[in-house]
Amino acid sequence: MNTSDMTAQAHFDRQYNARASVQDALAYMARYTQESHAALALPGAVRNQRYSPRATDLLDIYLPPALAAQAPAAPVFIYIHGGYWRALGKDDSAFMAPALTQAGAIVVVPDYDLAPAVTLDHIVDQIRQAYAWVVRNIAIYGGDTRNICVCGSSAGGHLVGMLLAKGWQEDYDLPASATPASAFPLSGLFDLQPLITTHINAWMHLDDAAALRNSPRFALPDASTHNHCQLRVACGEFETTEFKRQSREYLAAWQARCLPGQWVDAPGTNHFDLPLALADRQSVVHQTALALMGLPHALA
Repeated sequence: MNTSDMTAQAHFDRQYNARASVQDALAYMARYTQESHAALALPGAVRNQRYSPRATDLLDIYLPPALAAQAPAAPVFIYIHGGYWRALGKDDSAFMAPALTQAGAIVVVPDYDLAPAVTLDHIVDQIRQAYAWVVRNIAIYGGDTRNICVCGSSAGGHLVGMLLAKGWQEDYDLPASATPASAFPLSGLFDLQPLITTHINAWMHLDDAAALRNSPRFALPDASTHNHCQLRVACGEFETTEFKRQSREYLAAWQARCLPGQWVDAPGTNHFDLPLALADRQSVVHQTALALMGLPHALA
């Protein structure tokens, strides 16, 4: 490896080292778990619903407190956790459920297997299986399949992008029209090619083909099938240049296809506290989620 290559590798290692961008990443992840405990005790929660024949393919469903049989169907908020595809789980990732269910949404939090035990292709398949299950079954719980918002942070933001990608629905026996009504990736990764030479590939084991195949930036949908999907993209103010670039360029590419999307400023946030803002009723992140689902008390 020549000096130029070594310099580029060191640059990308720093830029994509999310944990190094904050003083104590583990403390933030402990908050995810602690603040999710309130959700785990919500009345009516449906825990460990299997979304595919695989034993580990489980999701949790959190229901609004006043969901009555005669009420209109509730919007559905699917949250996909981050952790660079190798950490966290659904029990650490329901911290927004109390606030969003109180506002009238059904919150769904899927689990997925973690690298390096499984490949990224496997993880993407799991998330698509989970989404397909929600489309087929959430009406049983009072959910509106025409009003599904998919949200995720970091690696979860990447997986949101893979749900928005073109051409996968038929493989899961879904019509091409079975797309989310809205999407809200936070600090997502949309072009995985820069990760190949970084420390992240020690557990992801991506080659060029896998990185390209799993890059939402290069699998954008057509306006003919996704023109109703409202995209909102956010990245923390104190994140690295590369994380910001990834989000900005994905949004620009989305808009260039005549698809509706907007940037959401999140002042004062970093890579790890940005998703926690989903639980803060006063934050622009929480208010954006409500607006995407058409719930009251949202920002205009």
